[in-house]
Amino acid sequence: MKITKFEDLKCWQEARTLVNSVYGAIRNSPSFQKDFRLSSQITGAAISSMSNIAEGFSRRSNKEFIQYLFISKSSATEVQSEIYVASDQKYISQEIFEKIYNQAETVSKLNSGFITYLLQNEKRYGNTKKLKKPN
Repeated sequence: MKITKFEDLKCWQEARTLVNSVYGAIRNSPSFQKDFRLSSQITGAAISSMSNIAEGFSRRSNKEFIQYLFISKSSATEVQSEIYVASDQKYISQEIFEKIYNQAETVSKLNSGFITYLLQNEKRYGNTKKLKKPN
């Protein structure tokens, strides 16, 4: 199956889930809502993870796309770090912490796998934008 739009990418779909989980955690915690700095930082990181996948997809080369996937991966890791702060401040339950932390881990792993796929594809076929869904 050929990937024709960024919405087809599993990593983008999972990053979207991460964004919704972060917003849900903030929406359900008045104390988290009042911590404007943390809530802004964590939503920004989650959105960055999702947006960089989409932006990278529109670039001309796999090399550029890989750079954006690394940024997305880094942003997902930032969410993991920031969710510790929310947990330490008792803004969220352990269950919510684990849900968001694990979702960010999923995004990061999918990005890593896609980066590996693109690097291998580039070595085999040269710099091409014809993508097939990785297995």
